[in-house]
Amino acid sequence: MREIALDTETTGFDPANGDRIVEIGCVELVNHLPTGNIFHRYINPERDMPESAFKVHGLSEEFLKTHNVIAREIDEFLEFIGTAKLVIHNAQFDMKFLNAELIRMKRPPLPMSQSIDTVSMARRKFPGAQASLDALCRRFAIDNSARTKHGALLDAELLAEVYLELIGGRQQGFTLEEKAAFDAEAQMRTDVRPARPHAASDEERAAHAAFVETLTDPLWKQ
Repeated sequence: MREIALDTETTGFDPANGDRIVEIGCVELVNHLPTGNIFHRYINPERDMPESAFKVHGLSEEFLKTHNVIAREIDEFLEFIGTAKLVIHNAQFDMKFLNAELIRMKRPPLPMSQSIDTVSMARRKFPGAQASLDALCRRFAIDNSARTKHGALLDAELLAEVYLELIGGRQQGFTLEEKAAFDAEAQMRTDVRPARPHAASDEERAAHAAFVETLTDPLWKQ
């Protein structure tokens, strides 16, 4: 099963107001585990960078001008994700921006049904608790010390670990060697010895018969 942990950075909160994507980070998962295959691009948004957004991700207008516009990266991005499920923290936000860019290029939008929202998963699993990526990293003891600012690839990598915990934990990461050792140990624990005889003695059978005679109106005599 192939899935993609995905994150974006943007110039703001709403593409309808002219905000654009400035970074895309993707981590490939197969059977819920990272394969090492990634997609990462900085994107020239063809506009200025608001100070509020710069404080979040640290990507300046000058830096982004040295990178391609999204129209030159979109084909590789779409090829990378294919039809895989997109694991996204707050999927509504990232899907809104991705689809705004696709519609701007007259491309078909991505269906929301292709996304898996880890914020919703976390809120269902831990009602009332904080559901931010940092909070979930703390909950699951995932090292996010490198996350001094938001970054799409780093956040996608952390999200892949958080997602694994949300769906059941790291025991799914057994290597073949660990599984073989586990199976061997289990086999040792389940080896059985021949059964010992437990036939009742004449005295025990006589005592049982005497006890049965003391019962009042037993079911098997009705």
